[in-house]
Amino acid sequence: MVWHRIAQSDNSVVCRTARLFLSLKMRKFGIQIPVETSIGLGFYIGHGGPCVVHHTATIGNNCNISQYVTIGATLGKSASIGDEVYIGPNVCIVEEVTIGSRSLIGAGAVVTRNIPAGSTAVGVPARPTDKARQHNFITNRWLPAM
Repeated sequence: MVWHRIAQSDNSVVCRTARLFLSLKMRKFGIQIPVETSIGLGFYIGHGGPCVVHHTATIGNNCNISQYVTIGATLGKSASIGDEVYIGPNVCIVEEVTIGSRSLIGAGAVVTRNIPAGSTAVGVPARPTDKARQHNFITNRWLPAM
């Protein structure tokens, strides 16, 4: 994430250097997150393994994604993910969907519809199962300066 944020710099020399390092890191770890992707603070990739994120995706603060996650689109805009969202392993988020804050997406889910805030979604296609349960999967919160 350090190289990703530096690659968004206004300084052309710094930006080009950071993009070079970012492309080397992406190739080494199998993670494809374009510089144009909007990612909030506290973003965390829990395990090594491939992840692919579309350049139009928006990811909020304190989000965790696991290995083999794909956030993509075929016809334009990709997903908008709220704050404190946990996305389990092998999840596909397809097209322009909104995932509400404090949600949990279970392993192997295929998200094709909007997920309300504070819910747990599982299955193919992913459907919200409840709104009452609180999850504790976000353990590395980025605390804003007070």
